[in-house]
Amino acid sequence: MTITAHPHNPAKALFPDSDSLLIDTDVGVQIHARVFGEGPPLLLLHGHPQTHAIWHRVAPTLAANFTLVLADLRGYGDSSKPQGDADHGNYSKRTMALDMLRVMQALGHERFAVLAHDRGARVAHRLAVDHPASVSRLVTLDIAPTLAMYEQTSQAFARAYWHWFFLIQAAPLPERLIEADPAAYIRDVMGRRHAGLAPFDPRALAEYMRAMALPGAAHGLCEDYRAAAAIDLVHEQADRDTGHKMSQPLLALWGAEGVAQRCFDTLAEWHRVASDVRGQALACGHYIPEEAPDALLAQALPFLKATS
Repeated sequence: MTITAHPHNPAKALFPDSDSLLIDTDVGVQIHARVFGEGPPLLLLHGHPQTHAIWHRVAPTLAANFTLVLADLRGYGDSSKPQGDADHGNYSKRTMALDMLRVMQALGHERFAVLAHDRGARVAHRLAVDHPASVSRLVTLDIAPTLAMYEQTSQAFARAYWHWFFLIQAAPLPERLIEADPAAYIRDVMGRRHAGLAPFDPRALAEYMRAMALPGAAHGLCEDYRAAAAIDLVHEQADRDTGHKMSQPLLALWGAEGVAQRCFDTLAEWHRVASDVRGQALACGHYIPEEAPDALLAQALPFLKATS
């Protein structure tokens, strides 16, 4: 696996002491990752419609304790955005998890912890299930397992998470609408949640807008969601049918003002798919790393530093 320096180093201002890298993980696929810090390895994965820039408020503290790898998911940020295929397998969480395993292995990390938000947490869930020897412990932010959320879809959930059902429509309809004004998509999707746009650093917001305007970004985003409504459900159902659970310690955190709190018994759903679970709501909305960085660190740091 080849590692090269990113020629432009986007979002450098948010992470001044980091290296911006492109890592080959598949044929024609490079994952963008930012690396810095000292200590045991910790992989950080972002959600929709963002990039690794979501971690800028917690990264300095985490970097004092861990070697951080902040990756852009396949289809997002400065990672590759391959064309989707018929079963959306190119964007299955199994495929996206394998990207991240190969990133960590290329950097010399055979076993590592994961802190992940939203879509990244769905990738992290699959990574922990498929590669238990590689993931030591896992923190998920503001999600319940995908299968549970689709099974329990209510009117309240559908209204709040309308984008789940918009983005899975057949190409190119949602792509065309997003590409008409990518910055507006960022502002509208992120700004209509609990706290509006107030929690976001203007530099981070500008980075999300830049990334969303890149060629293929809208398609990659849609394929992520199409996979979640199709092949990912097959994989999670197979886990349930065979009793295959995550074995690693799991800390599930979610926003008290978010949809996971209103529409799901989040902790109970994680107990259905993992054997060692703890968690709680934090006093914030969906974007925990930017809305409540201190509260996140207070919960996640002791858990991630634990050895048993």
